[in-house]
Amino acid sequence: MSGGNWSVAGYDRNLAAELLSRGINPLVSVLLASRGVSDSDKIKELMSPSEEDITSPFLMADMAQAAERVRRAISDGEHVAVYGDYDVDGITASCLLAHYLRSKGVSCEVYIPERLEEGYGVNNNALLAISKMGVSLVITVDCGITAAENKRYAASLGMDMVITDHHEVSGEEPEGPVVDPKRPECQSPAKMLAGVGVAFKLVCAVEGEEHTHELLETYGDLAAVGTVADVMPVTGENRILIRRGIELIREGRRVGLAALCQAAGADPARLTAIDVGYVLAPRINAAGRLGGTDTAVRLLMTEDPAEAMSLANQLCELNKERRRIEGNMEAQALKMLSAQPPEGRPIVLAGRDWHQGVAGIVASRMADRFSLPSIMICVKDGVGRGSCRSAGGYNLFEALSDLREYLIGFGGHELAAGITLNEENIPAFRKALGEHYAARAASLPESVLEVDFEVIKPRLLTAANIRALESLEPYGSGNPSPVLCMCGVRVEDAMGLSDGRHSKLWLSKAGTVFEAVFFGRSLSQLGAHKGVEADVAFAPQINEFRGRSTVQLNLCDFVPRGKMQ
Repeated sequence: MSGGNWSVAGYDRNLAAELLSRGINPLVSVLLASRGVSDSDKIKELMSPSEEDITSPFLMADMAQAAERVRRAISDGEHVAVYGDYDVDGITASCLLAHYLRSKGVSCEVYIPERLEEGYGVNNNALLAISKMGVSLVITVDCGITAAENKRYAASLGMDMVITDHHEVSGEEPEGPVVDPKRPECQSPAKMLAGVGVAFKLVCAVEGEEHTHELLETYGDLAAVGTVADVMPVTGENRILIRRGIELIREGRRVGLAALCQAAGADPARLTAIDVGYVLAPRINAAGRLGGTDTAVRLLMTEDPAEAMSLANQLCELNKERRRIEGNMEAQALKMLSAQPPEGRPIVLAGRDWHQGVAGIVASRMADRFSLPSIMICVKDGVGRGSCRSAGGYNLFEALSDLREYLIGFGGHELAAGITLNEENIPAFRKALGEHYAARAASLPESVLEVDFEVIKPRLLTAANIRALESLEPYGSGNPSPVLCMCGVRVEDAMGLSDGRHSKLWLSKAGTVFEAVFFGRSLSQLGAHKGVEADVAFAPQINEFRGRSTVQLNLCDFVPRGKMQ
């Protein structure tokens, strides 16, 4: 973001002083006060989440029935299949369940559909193939709960189905057991679990909830990766799973994740939830996007370090290929937009040689770049399959519902969705979506940068204080990374990085000089040069380089004085 449209929360000085008196670090006290956190239990949840707060899995509707069916499969030595989704949440959930069942001596298959050929969810062709393997029980993870017809078909083939999921309930709900915290009858307070979190709950129920600790030690890392990748709130039980899971990754408990850290150049000892989301998850996700989910599954299941390193390198190569394909698609999209600018209307672009596996990423890039809802449509044989991303508070699901006459089908939620439509309907759909957006644009919330508080005294930003912010990790949805601001800083020096694509600045205020970086913005774009005074928003961090630690401001916005909106 650039432009100075900020919402600065500020903080209650009396609350900050009270928190400081409790022995909490000064910078942490101010941040907690800015977020209105004063309750001791809430502070404990943030700073010292305890596995004792993991609730009983049997509070979830149909869990007892699901656990009993899985126990019977174990005791009778049945052949079981875990049917998962091709994203990181689905892959980690599938590996968690399969590893547990195999540890109990069960013959267990892992089936993950091909994104391009089969699409999302359970399909009958896959169930037929699974039945021919002699499978008698299918357990689904992260594939939705609308597979009523599929469940009936499985039954006709002699297979039972236990459904686990975490999405909103819609359509015809299958007969039980269906384990999903979003079901109205579910009594569990853990409503925001990822699919892998629900899978973890299932193994706790099967094994017995008194074994929760040992199961967390075995599977916490998988639960953390899937939960972070699916952008679930980093609160409640998710916080417990993520925090312990990241500790397990740091300890190198799972050879596959240790190898992936090494191949990706990530330091496990300093790994954070942000690293999981931006370093590990994209490499696992690349497997699903480009049709290599088996590589990801094998990586997370193997106990052979040499095999793990080979598979991790393969995932890194897949990720490089994903970025190449994505870059080409983005360049084509930008070229189209330069010829025909969106002019404040949703972006709807189509291409015949585009790869469906990266369409969602490019749609997100367009939405971020232009602050407009964006849809990238991949056309093949007269049919377009589009990935949609929202911007500025526009409800995509509502829009697609209103415009269903132009579509073969659609699904998703207000921020992200997928559509299918005939190629000949794309122009009419583009026009109708533009009119739909224009009619609502005036009432959409204004996009702002949320800032926790303004730093008045720069001496607050010491290395020790910034390190203390780690006590509030993991950061993520529901507990965002701190964003602070300083007003009236002076640029003492400036230089371009990476051929000018990024900027490095030396900023001073009240006699203190800070190093600062702004990724993705050139000095000319910022209007930054020596002597300029500006207001800056930033994430404070510690830069480790050649054994030396320094305070660094990772800039989110740079506004020369006089340009603040």
